[in-house]
Amino acid sequence: MRPLPGHRPRRIRIVLAVVLTAVTAGCFSSSGGTVKEGSLARGVSLKGATFTVGSKEFTEQLVLCHLTSLALRSAGATVQEKCGLQGSNSTRTALTSGSIDMYWEYTGTAWVNYLKHTDPINDSAQLYQAVAQEDLAQNHVTWLTAAPADNTYAIVVKTSTAKELSVSSLSDYSRLVRTDPAKASMCVASEFAGRNDGLPGLQKAYDFTVPKDGLATIAEGAIYSAVAKNNPCNFGEAATTDGRISGLGLSVLNDDKRFFPIYNPALTVRESVYKDHPDLAKIINAIAPALTDGLLQELNGDVDIKGQDPTQVARTWLQSKGFIGT
Repeated sequence: MRPLPGHRPRRIRIVLAVVLTAVTAGCFSSSGGTVKEGSLARGVSLKGATFTVGSKEFTEQLVLCHLTSLALRSAGATVQEKCGLQGSNSTRTALTSGSIDMYWEYTGTAWVNYLKHTDPINDSAQLYQAVAQEDLAQNHVTWLTAAPADNTYAIVVKTSTAKELSVSSLSDYSRLVRTDPAKASMCVASEFAGRNDGLPGLQKAYDFTVPKDGLATIAEGAIYSAVAKNNPCNFGEAATTDGRISGLGLSVLNDDKRFFPIYNPALTVRESVYKDHPDLAKIINAIAPALTDGLLQELNGDVDIKGQDPTQVARTWLQSKGFIGT
């Protein structure tokens, strides 16, 4: 995610255009209704507070957006939802410009794409501390408690295809690209195709180049079924917490060179908003530790495999933990 080009006047116009595009592209609603109090509301009061909660467009982000909205409403806040903004850059711009007050971001995304670092930090706690300190100092963005889940990128393949091609790691895949490129066809989303921590960096790290006629750029959500059907690709970009990996019989290739960064999700909040409402930390401190890989796979699968509504999935889980009332 590279900085927007141009001199200051043009930069302002472009940023405004990005924000306006994001605002018109998502699924937004005003959620000022009552959510019954649960454990999250004990010793916390957000009565009179109004927040705008945003997210990116993929399933996990939608679930996290509604989860946050419901949690804040249970403590008395009025919340407008702007769930489903298109792309990391648009969502981040919405936060820093004030279009939204908070959204869940991933430590690896911030380190590589927003803070522009090329050297990875392979320890979750150290990465979080580095990101949180630098983003607050440079961009006035506060990072609340990170979840233990690591929603890192991965390359997936149908399990039966992996066995047929003898591919279990990304080094194996690199070999396949060189020896039988037709069988190494890959599907990626447009964002992954252009990110330093996506396909360009992956190809450099593992010394391969997918031929143009073997690379399909499609919607992120369609990649899983495309790989499962071997049409139009045998391999594809994925997120490790996505429920469709197990649901569709896919396998994750081992990142044996540890290229992909760590992506622990954390609620990011504009510093001014957090200073006005420090009780936000108490709510997130209760929720974030429960968000493991397994749980997010389950919640994502409820949406993508079972066809449930992300709002209801978030509500059901919060109620099951006693975080909000039934």
